[in-house]
Amino acid sequence: MSQPLPSPSVGPPVFDDAFRARLGDLFAWRRDVRRFRGDPVDEAVLRTCLDLAALAPSVGNSQPWRFVRVADAGRRAAVTASFERCNAAARATYADERGALYARLKLAGLHEAPLHLAVFCDGATEAGHGLGRATMPEMLRYSVAACIHAFWLAARAHGLGVGWVSILEPAAVTEALDVPAAWTLVAYLCVGHPVEEHADPELVRHGWQDRCPEAVHLHER
Repeated sequence: MSQPLPSPSVGPPVFDDAFRARLGDLFAWRRDVRRFRGDPVDEAVLRTCLDLAALAPSVGNSQPWRFVRVADAGRRAAVTASFERCNAAARATYADERGALYARLKLAGLHEAPLHLAVFCDGATEAGHGLGRATMPEMLRYSVAACIHAFWLAARAHGLGVGWVSILEPAAVTEALDVPAAWTLVAYLCVGHPVEEHADPELVRHGWQDRCPEAVHLHER
């Protein structure tokens, strides 16, 4: 069942140590998922996750994110074909053991995921009246990225997995989905219930690269 969003008239909540610990669990278990069960995503849960994602910050309150559900089999096939072309080209750039390892990696759940979402940035949006992006127009796309991360966390909290497929041709995906010319692809997401649960990233588990010992480098000037 869809859960009501917090009312802006209610006072600020108190986030205690127990909540902060659970929040840490949510971040740690977010994970990029490539292995999905085939059962459908509940529509009310999807709507709740999208509503929560829309609480993400955006430059000038522009809210430039545009979500497209890709349900048509032909359009999905065009996206999958783009992935296969790009994946083959990427695999060819690696040699020897690294190339063999790349070939064994599962890098997308396009065939298994019951739900595909393409997320675009609307570069022509009039919302926000241009505030905050005259000197950094890329802030529109950064705002969409923040929304995607909020959606990812909300989905994880509702038991869903999300996989971000970046091995794609943005122009080919945009053409296949027939969206407005001012929309720029930011992400193609596979969404569904995970087949397996792991706290560690798949690329760590399968030997591609370990987590950096110091994930955030704080520099001073």
